[in-house]
Amino acid sequence: MKQLGMKLIELLAMSLGVDRLHYRDLFEEGCSIMRCNNYPSCQQPSLTLGTGPHCDPTSLTILHQDHVGGLHVFADNKWQTVPPRLDAFVVNIGDTFTALSNGRYKSCLHRAVVNKYKERKSLAFFLCPKEDKLVRAPNDIVSMDGTKHYPDFTWSHLLHFTQNHYRADQATLPNFTKWLLSSKTTHTS
Repeated sequence: MKQLGMKLIELLAMSLGVDRLHYRDLFEEGCSIMRCNNYPSCQQPSLTLGTGPHCDPTSLTILHQDHVGGLHVFADNKWQTVPPRLDAFVVNIGDTFTALSNGRYKSCLHRAVVNKYKERKSLAFFLCPKEDKLVRAPNDIVSMDGTKHYPDFTWSHLLHFTQNHYRADQATLPNFTKWLLSSKTTHTS
Protein backbone atom coordinates (compact mmCIF):
# COMPACT_ATOMS: atom_id res chain seq x y z
CA MET A 1 0.00 0.00 0.00
CA LYS A 2 2.87 2.36 0.76
CA GLN A 3 4.35 1.68 -2.71
CA LEU A 4 0.98 2.38 -4.33
CA GLY A 5 0.65 5.58 -2.29
CA MET A 6 4.12 6.71 -3.37
CA LYS A 7 3.27 6.07 -7.04
CA LEU A 8 0.06 8.08 -6.66
CA ILE A 9 2.03 10.94 -5.08
CA GLU A 10 4.40 10.87 -8.07
CA LEU A 11 1.45 11.10 -10.47
CA LEU A 12 -0.04 13.98 -8.48
CA ALA A 13 3.31 15.80 -8.55
CA MET A 14 3.49 15.40 -12.33
CA SER A 15 -0.07 16.68 -12.69
CA LEU A 16 0.97 19.80 -10.76
CA GLY A 17 3.89 20.38 -13.12
CA VAL A 18 6.62 19.62 -10.58
CA ASP A 19 9.24 16.87 -10.70
CA ARG A 20 7.62 13.49 -10.07
CA LEU A 21 10.01 12.84 -7.17
CA HIS A 22 9.42 16.24 -5.54
CA TYR A 23 7.45 14.81 -2.59
CA ARG A 24 9.42 11.55 -2.16
CA ASP A 25 11.58 12.73 0.76
CA LEU A 26 8.48 13.92 2.61
CA PHE A 27 6.76 10.51 2.52
CA GLU A 28 9.51 7.91 2.17
CA GLU A 29 10.08 7.47 5.89
CA GLY A 30 6.60 8.53 6.97
CA CYS A 31 4.61 6.39 9.37
CA SER A 32 1.42 5.64 7.50
CA ILE A 33 -1.68 4.06 8.98
CA MET A 34 -3.74 1.03 7.93
CA ARG A 35 -7.16 0.68 9.54
CA CYS A 36 -9.90 -1.90 9.27
CA ASN A 37 -13.35 -0.38 9.78
CA ASN A 38 -16.33 -2.45 10.89
CA TYR A 39 -19.82 -0.99 10.75
CA PRO A 40 -22.44 -3.29 12.31
CA SER A 41 -25.89 -3.34 10.75
CA CYS A 42 -28.44 -1.01 12.31
CA GLN A 43 -32.22 -1.44 12.15
CA GLN A 44 -32.59 2.35 12.05
CA PRO A 45 -29.67 3.52 9.90
CA SER A 46 -31.03 7.06 9.69
CA LEU A 47 -30.30 7.45 13.42
CA THR A 48 -26.55 6.82 13.11
CA LEU A 49 -23.56 7.29 10.87
CA GLY A 50 -20.52 5.07 10.60
CA THR A 51 -18.45 8.24 10.49
CA GLY A 52 -19.75 11.77 10.24
CA PRO A 53 -18.86 14.14 7.41
CA HIS A 54 -15.15 14.91 7.40
CA CYS A 55 -12.01 15.39 5.32
CA ASP A 56 -9.05 13.21 6.23
CA PRO A 57 -6.15 15.23 7.66
CA THR A 58 -3.64 12.89 5.99
CA SER A 59 -2.30 13.28 2.44
CA LEU A 60 -4.02 10.42 0.64
CA THR A 61 -6.50 7.78 1.69
CA ILE A 62 -6.63 4.56 -0.28
CA LEU A 63 -9.84 2.72 0.57
CA HIS A 64 -11.15 -0.72 -0.26
CA GLN A 65 -14.87 -1.27 0.38
CA ASP A 66 -16.56 -4.62 0.74
CA HIS A 67 -19.59 -5.54 -1.38
CA VAL A 68 -22.01 -3.75 1.00
CA GLY A 69 -20.66 -0.24 0.41
CA GLY A 70 -21.64 2.84 2.37
CA LEU A 71 -19.11 5.48 1.35
CA HIS A 72 -20.65 8.82 0.38
CA VAL A 73 -18.78 11.81 -1.04
CA PHE A 74 -20.11 15.33 -1.16
CA ALA A 75 -20.05 16.48 -4.79
CA ASP A 76 -22.26 18.81 -6.80
CA ASN A 77 -23.81 20.05 -3.52
CA LYS A 78 -25.21 16.67 -2.50
CA TRP A 79 -24.16 13.38 -0.97
CA GLN A 80 -23.33 10.80 -3.61
CA THR A 81 -22.87 7.07 -3.11
CA VAL A 82 -19.56 5.59 -4.21
CA PRO A 83 -20.54 2.13 -5.49
CA PRO A 84 -18.31 -0.62 -4.12
CA ARG A 85 -16.04 -2.44 -6.55
CA LEU A 86 -14.11 -5.40 -5.27
CA ASP A 87 -11.49 -4.90 -8.02
CA ALA A 88 -10.78 -1.22 -7.28
CA PHE A 89 -9.63 1.23 -4.64
CA VAL A 90 -11.11 4.63 -3.85
CA VAL A 91 -8.46 7.35 -3.50
CA ASN A 92 -9.29 10.49 -1.53
CA ILE A 93 -7.16 13.62 -1.28
CA GLY A 94 -6.63 14.72 2.32
CA ASP A 95 -5.91 18.07 3.96
CA THR A 96 -2.14 17.62 3.95
CA PHE A 97 -2.05 17.20 0.18
CA THR A 98 -4.38 20.17 -0.19
CA ALA A 99 -1.68 22.24 1.53
CA LEU A 100 1.09 20.58 -0.50
CA SER A 101 -0.70 21.53 -3.74
CA ASN A 102 -1.39 25.08 -2.49
CA GLY A 103 -5.10 24.32 -2.68
CA ARG A 104 -5.12 23.08 -6.27
CA TYR A 105 -6.28 19.68 -5.04
CA LYS A 106 -9.13 19.82 -2.54
CA SER A 107 -9.73 17.52 0.40
CA CYS A 108 -12.57 15.11 -0.22
CA LEU A 109 -15.55 15.62 2.10
CA HIS A 110 -16.98 12.18 2.77
CA ARG A 111 -18.86 10.05 5.30
CA ALA A 112 -19.61 6.40 5.93
CA VAL A 113 -23.17 5.21 6.47
CA VAL A 114 -24.37 1.96 7.98
CA ASN A 115 -26.63 -0.60 6.36
CA LYS A 116 -29.96 -1.71 7.80
CA TYR A 117 -29.43 -5.41 7.07
CA LYS A 118 -25.72 -6.12 6.59
CA GLU A 119 -22.51 -5.49 8.45
CA ARG A 120 -20.06 -3.41 6.42
CA LYS A 121 -16.28 -3.54 6.38
CA SER A 122 -13.66 -1.39 4.72
CA LEU A 123 -9.89 -1.22 4.74
CA ALA A 124 -8.30 2.25 4.72
CA PHE A 125 -4.66 3.14 4.18
CA PHE A 126 -3.64 6.69 5.12
CA LEU A 127 -0.42 7.97 3.54
CA CYS A 128 1.29 10.33 5.98
CA PRO A 129 4.47 12.39 5.71
CA LYS A 130 7.32 11.87 8.15
CA GLU A 131 6.29 13.70 11.30
CA ASP A 132 9.19 16.17 11.42
CA LYS A 133 9.24 17.05 7.71
CA LEU A 134 7.99 20.44 6.61
CA VAL A 135 4.71 20.43 4.68
CA ARG A 136 5.09 23.20 2.10
CA ALA A 137 3.73 23.78 -1.39
CA PRO A 138 6.46 23.88 -4.06
CA ASN A 139 7.75 27.40 -4.80
CA ASP A 140 6.93 26.99 -8.52
CA ILE A 141 3.25 26.41 -7.72
CA VAL A 142 3.09 29.30 -5.25
CA SER A 143 4.72 31.60 -7.85
CA MET A 144 2.25 30.56 -10.54
CA ASP A 145 -0.70 30.96 -8.14
CA GLY A 146 0.55 34.36 -7.00
CA THR A 147 -0.03 33.62 -3.31
CA LYS A 148 0.70 31.00 -0.70
CA HIS A 149 -2.59 29.67 0.68
CA TYR A 150 -1.30 27.68 3.69
CA PRO A 151 1.50 28.25 6.18
CA ASP A 152 4.35 25.75 6.45
CA PHE A 153 3.75 23.11 9.08
CA THR A 154 4.84 19.63 10.08
CA TRP A 155 2.61 16.56 10.00
CA SER A 156 3.15 16.21 13.76
CA HIS A 157 1.54 19.65 14.28
CA LEU A 158 -1.55 18.75 12.24
CA LEU A 159 -1.77 15.34 13.88
CA HIS A 160 -1.52 16.93 17.34
CA PHE A 161 -4.25 19.41 16.40
CA THR A 162 -6.66 16.69 15.16
CA GLN A 163 -5.94 14.38 18.10
CA ASN A 164 -6.06 16.96 20.90
CA HIS A 165 -7.94 20.07 19.81
CA TYR A 166 -10.27 19.43 16.92
CA ARG A 167 -12.18 16.49 15.50
CA ALA A 168 -11.58 16.23 11.75
CA ASP A 169 -14.42 17.68 9.67
CA GLN A 170 -14.80 19.72 6.50
CA ALA A 171 -13.18 22.77 8.13
CA THR A 172 -10.14 21.10 9.70
CA LEU A 173 -7.50 22.70 7.47
CA PRO A 174 -8.78 26.30 7.80
CA ASN A 175 -9.19 25.87 11.57
CA PHE A 176 -5.75 24.28 11.87
CA THR A 177 -4.27 27.21 9.92
CA LYS A 178 -5.88 29.70 12.34
CA TRP A 179 -4.72 27.65 15.34
CA LEU A 180 -1.18 27.32 13.98
CA LEU A 181 -0.84 31.03 13.19
CA SER A 182 -2.27 32.04 16.59
CA SER A 183 0.03 29.63 18.43
CA LYS A 184 3.06 31.03 16.53
CA THR A 185 1.99 34.55 17.50
CA THR A 186 1.60 33.48 21.12
CA HIS A 187 5.05 31.84 21.21
CA THR A 188 6.83 34.77 19.53
CA SER A 189 5.20 37.50 21.64
